[in-house]
Amino acid sequence: MALGVKICGVNTTVAVESAVSGGATLIGLMFFPPSPRYVTNHDAAKLAQLVPEGVRKVGVFVDPTDAQLERVLAQVGIDMIQLHGKENPERVETVKARTGRDVIKALPIASADDVAAAKGFEDAADWLLFDAKPNTSGALPGGNGAPFDWSLLKGAKWKKPWLLSGGLTAENVAGAAKATGAHFVDVSSGVEDAPGHKSPERIRAFLEVARKV
Repeated sequence: MALGVKICGVNTTVAVESAVSGGATLIGLMFFPPSPRYVTNHDAAKLAQLVPEGVRKVGVFVDPTDAQLERVLAQVGIDMIQLHGKENPERVETVKARTGRDVIKALPIASADDVAAAKGFEDAADWLLFDAKPNTSGALPGGNGAPFDWSLLKGAKWKKPWLLSGGLTAENVAGAAKATGAHFVDVSSGVEDAPGHKSPERIRAFLEVARKV
């Protein structure tokens, strides 16, 4: 079975078109201003219109307020919400109830304890996303291009579908899927040629590999 792929942090028409034509399953739009992949609501709405039926649009947020979520959802056609901050299970459930959208909860992984803690989100979130834990306080919560120890996930069983993220590239995604048992992966910096700038060639190369896994 081919890997399902989320291309995250798309912020140009070319990036969206490359992801869609290459067979991406999910398209991520970043609503966190400190990120180099940030898009305004106005620009995100234009990009979302380019995404066809069958490809789900994910709004990525970091500890969003209810007001921010309401503004984005009023302006942008978002199918799913990804929470990439310090949201607890109760907050995940609240966001799901208020927005009526499926919620992906990103969980930072650096140890077996982090994997165990992730179990606490299985009943609250619709999807889980495992990413590398930032190693400095100033790092972004995701998109830092760093993998974690994939063996930490080997053999783990989950109630909900999940995505593997963190330092994935066309060169290592097949090995990452084999090591973890992932059926879905999330890539951002691994398909960029500069921070925040998606490379159409790297997007196509990543998706080509994913189709063959």
